[in-house]
Amino acid sequence: MNVGSIRKVLVEDTLLSEARAWSLLRALARRAGAGHAVGKPAGVRLDGAGRLEAVELGMGWLDVYPEADPPFQSMSVLPPAIDAMLKLYLPLCVGPKSSDLVLAHVGQSLDGQIATSTGASCFITGPQDLAHTHRLRALFDAVLVGRATVDSDDPRLTTRLVAGENATRVVLDPSLRGFVERKVFRDGAAPTLLYCRQGSRDETRDYGLAEVVELATSGPVLPPAAILDDLRRRGLRRVFVEGGGVTISHFLQAGLLRRLHVTISPLFLGQGRPGLALAKIEGLDQALRPRVRRFPLGEDMLFDCEFRG
Repeated sequence: MNVGSIRKVLVEDTLLSEARAWSLLRALARRAGAGHAVGKPAGVRLDGAGRLEAVELGMGWLDVYPEADPPFQSMSVLPPAIDAMLKLYLPLCVGPKSSDLVLAHVGQSLDGQIATSTGASCFITGPQDLAHTHRLRALFDAVLVGRATVDSDDPRLTTRLVAGENATRVVLDPSLRGFVERKVFRDGAAPTLLYCRQGSRDETRDYGLAEVVELATSGPVLPPAAILDDLRRRGLRRVFVEGGGVTISHFLQAGLLRRLHVTISPLFLGQGRPGLALAKIEGLDQALRPRVRRFPLGEDMLFDCEFRG
């Protein structure tokens, strides 16, 4: 092989395609979920077997700088789609905080509704936001929803629109009143945990393939902190709270969300089901003021909200 051919091979080996970028993000997320997130500047790439390698700066597919914004530098000019993908998802996959990350996502109308008054919600946001939801499922250890979401939407909570393994599915149903014939309990596509209040389980009832987990609680709401503690004991450190609005609100009100993705679709639904319902405040000094980044998703706009406290 002549010098020109060797140079061509070396250049091609460092070019970052969209498929390579997505595979790299998933590998970084897996490393973070194992408690070993990339926390220092390093070059990163995948070997021939798809394993993540940390190498010297300038020697990988990408240079990662976890504390920078954006947290990467490329050896070449990236196409806009790859650049946008890395800017959106790489902060979720690197740095010490990514090893225990709780993120929620809600898609809503301009007037803050996630469904009409009759419960119609498919699809308020567009196909790019749906793909974004599937990408988040692929980047997290667990995807969590409340009973109402399962009953009304019958979601599979899988990564069928993107490359990546399915996360463990988590359903919150304090009194076990939900429809246990839903797909998430029956299809076997991924491990499924069904959380309820202690003493709620009916031993004569069939809960499909789900593992029922009983938690001690003094009220009608399952304690978000206790749920996260149990998931971490199971090795599920990165948790994606997918819905619905009530469940997301409980985690946000408890101060347990590190990030919240709010995707706003350019339509008005009128009085329906609000995306978030938080406790009243008396002054603007009590308002939550996250650091916000904005990303267009087709006609929708995604707000990536990072809570520092």
